[in-house]
Amino acid sequence: MNIAKEHKVNEQIRVRQIRLIGGEGEQIGIIDTRDAMQMAREQGLDLVMVSPQAVPPVCRLLDYGRFRYEQQQNEKENRKRVRSQEVKAIKFRVKIDSNDFNTKTGHVRRFLLEGHKVKVTIMFRGRERTHPELGERILVRVAEALADVGAPESNPSMMGMDMNMIMVPKAAPAPRKERAEGDQAAPSAESEAVAATSGVAAQDAEQITAPAPTEQTGPVAASAQG
Repeated sequence: MNIAKEHKVNEQIRVRQIRLIGGEGEQIGIIDTRDAMQMAREQGLDLVMVSPQAVPPVCRLLDYGRFRYEQQQNEKENRKRVRSQEVKAIKFRVKIDSNDFNTKTGHVRRFLLEGHKVKVTIMFRGRERTHPELGERILVRVAEALADVGAPESNPSMMGMDMNMIMVPKAAPAPRKERAEGDQAAPSAESEAVAATSGVAAQDAEQITAPAPTEQTGPVAASAQG
């Protein structure tokens, strides 16, 4: 499966003129495509169209093999983040014994440690529905037992014969080194292209300023019977 976005490369680019970004991110300006192709050959790089909707289209000199690899790695990381945000589900009975409570609470703990949200459900039977405080008492016990790894997202709520509470994992603070590296991360080729084309009149195309990076992240619902 092709997980990286396709781009027109080298001879696939058929327009007469392009706005060119150099191999170091420098703004070269609007030039003939054949001249840009010659520059790419001389530098041992590829001419890649990174913003086809711009007028003229924006291309960049880069190592396309490496660019594709980085795109694929970013797609994989994004999918991992989506999977880690799945909502798991564990169900408790009102009349639950200590062993079963500890087992199910252990499942919730494991899901929270894996980075998932967990829907904790209290299932009422018959006349138990007239005593919602019994369900709330169990949910309080669950929240207290897991206070070191998670916290309730909101107050318990009734839905039919069930009482639900969403537990969310406590986010670990990022190491200082990672935060510093994140702040200094270089912009992607496409974000540079977008920045390069925004707010610049066509007649001043050769004088555009350096681009600014942008960055974009949704939960997927799943359930697990404890």
